[in-house]
Amino acid sequence: MAMFLLLLVISVAFTGLTEGSGVLPDVPLNAAVGGSVMFNTTLTPTETPLHSVAWSFGFKNIITFTTVNTTSLEYEGRITLFTSTGSLELRSLTLTDSGDYSIVITPTVGGVQFGSTTLKIHVPVSNVTVTPKSADLVEFNSSVSLSCSSSGSSLSFLWLNSSSEVTESDRVQLTDGGSTLTIVNVTRYDQGPLECHVFNPISNGTSEPVNLSISFGPENINLTVSPSEAHFEEGSNISLICSAVSRPPALFYWFLNGVLLSDTGPELRLMNIQMSQSGNYSCQAFNDKTLRYQTSEPSAFFVLNEFKLRDFEDVALIEWRVKHEADGIRDDNFILYDNNTVLSFLTLNKTDSGEYFCKISNPVSNDEPSYRLVVKYGPENVQITGQSEIDVKDNIKMICSSESVPSATYTWMLNGTVINYSAEFFKDEAELSDSGNYTWFLASGAVEVQPSIHPVVVGNTVTLSPSVTLNSGNWAVGASLILAWAAGEQVVFPSHRDRASVNVLTGALTLSSVTVADSGVYVVQSSDTRLRANTSITVHGNVEYPNLQTFTKRLTKRPVGCTEQSP
Repeated sequence: MAMFLLLLVISVAFTGLTEGSGVLPDVPLNAAVGGSVMFNTTLTPTETPLHSVAWSFGFKNIITFTTVNTTSLEYEGRITLFTSTGSLELRSLTLTDSGDYSIVITPTVGGVQFGSTTLKIHVPVSNVTVTPKSADLVEFNSSVSLSCSSSGSSLSFLWLNSSSEVTESDRVQLTDGGSTLTIVNVTRYDQGPLECHVFNPISNGTSEPVNLSISFGPENINLTVSPSEAHFEEGSNISLICSAVSRPPALFYWFLNGVLLSDTGPELRLMNIQMSQSGNYSCQAFNDKTLRYQTSEPSAFFVLNEFKLRDFEDVALIEWRVKHEADGIRDDNFILYDNNTVLSFLTLNKTDSGEYFCKISNPVSNDEPSYRLVVKYGPENVQITGQSEIDVKDNIKMICSSESVPSATYTWMLNGTVINYSAEFFKDEAELSDSGNYTWFLASGAVEVQPSIHPVVVGNTVTLSPSVTLNSGNWAVGASLILAWAAGEQVVFPSHRDRASVNVLTGALTLSSVTVADSGVYVVQSSDTRLRANTSITVHGNVEYPNLQTFTKRLTKRPVGCTEQSP
C-alpha cells in the first residue's frame, strides 16, 4: 500500500499540479525562517481517520499514513499530521523548505483526492537604515541620493515624505529596486522627514526619520517703518524692521539713497533723527549658503524742523515751487496733503531733480525753506568710441560715456587684466602686445551695466612700391619666370594655372614656358590686407635664345617711415 501511494504521489507531481488546487488553498503560503506553517486541507473532519494520506515535497516523501505513519528521517520531530483532515504542520522552517508541496488522500468512502500548493520561506525584515542621514543642500541647485538598506529576503521598498508616499517624477528617481531615492534640484518641500519602509510577505520595518538640510531664499522681503509716517520732526526716534523668508536666517544690510550704511541686522534704529537723514531707506537680505540676495522696495520719509511742523491754522498761504531743468512740477506726478504741507511724488523721475521751495506766509510774516532733491538714475545711453585697427606707434584712445547720477565708475581690462579705472583709456604709442579684447565694466551705485568687449588689432603698415621693373621687363618666349615674395604671402596670377605654382615656404611664384600672352601686371597680396604690391612683366618673342633671370623682392613688416631696400 505504501508503494502504491508513493507511485500515486509521483504521478500527481508529473501531472502539473504544482500550484494550489484540489484540497489545498489556491494561494501560496508564506512563512518566516524558524517559524512554522500549517497546510490545511479543505476536508471536513471525519469521526474516523482517513484511509490513507501521503505528503510530498517535490519528489521527496514527507510522510505516508496508512495504518501507521511512515516519516522521512529529515522531517522527524518537525511535522504533525492530522489524520481526520489530512492537514500537516511543518515546524523549524529553513530557506530550503521553500517549494511545492502535494498531498494524496484516500478517504474511507469515495475516490482519491489530490492537492498541491507552494510554500515561500522569508527572512524577516530588520536593521532598516538610510544613508546619508543629512545633507547640506541648496534649493534648485543641489541633488541628493538616499540609500535604504535592510536585512531580510524578498524585500520591497516604499519611501515616505512626511507620511506621504514618494513617487517618481521628472525630479524624483527610484532605482535599485526602489532602495535608492534620488532627488534632482531639491526644493524646501523635499526636506522631510523622509522614511524608508521595507517589507516582505511576513514582516516589515521602517528607518529612523531623516531630515535634509536645504537652504533657500531670501525671498518675500518686507520693510516696515515704525511709526508709519511720511515725515518726522527733528529729534524723533524711528525703527525700521526688515524681514525675509530664508534658511538659514538672512543677513541684513541697510542703504540710504542707495549708499550702504554701516548698520547691519534686521532692525535699524534711528535715534534723535536729523534733517540730513531724510531720504529713501532700503534693506538687503543675503543668504550666505545660497549666495542669493534680495533688496526691498525703498521707504521714503522726510525729517522737518519745528517751523515746518508747527500748527498751520493761521497760515494764509502755502505755495510750492521748484527750480530744475523741467522748469516746473508736473501736475500728474505728485500729490499734496496735510494742508499742502507735504508734497509726495507718485513716480520719481530723473527730471524731478532740483531745488524745491515751500513758501509759507500769513498777513504778518513769511518763510521759504528749500530742499535739494537729487534723483539717482543710470547708467544709461552708454556709448564707447575708439578704433578697432591701430598702427604700431600710433596712439590708442577709447572713451566710454554714459548718463548717470551719481557719476559712474569704470574699469578697463585687456585680455582679463585690469589696465585702467577711468572713462577714457589712452596710450601714446601702441605696441603689438596691445592687441586683444578690451573689456569695460560700468557701475553706478548698486547698478551695474553688462560688460562689453571691444576688440583691437595693433599691426604694422608697410608701404610698397606700386610697380617693379625687372630688367626693363623684357622676357623671352619659352623662358621660366620666377618672382620671389616674402614667405607666407598670397599670389594672384592670371588664368594659366596649369603652368604656375607657388612655393608655400618661400612664397615664390614660378611660371614655366612663358608666352607673349603672359605679359601683364602680376599682383601679390598679404594675408594682412594692408600689404599689397604689383609688378609689370613684358614677354617678347624676337629673341633668338631664351634666357632665365631671377628677380627677388622681399616684403618685410617694418614701422612706417623705413625705406625699402632693393635686392
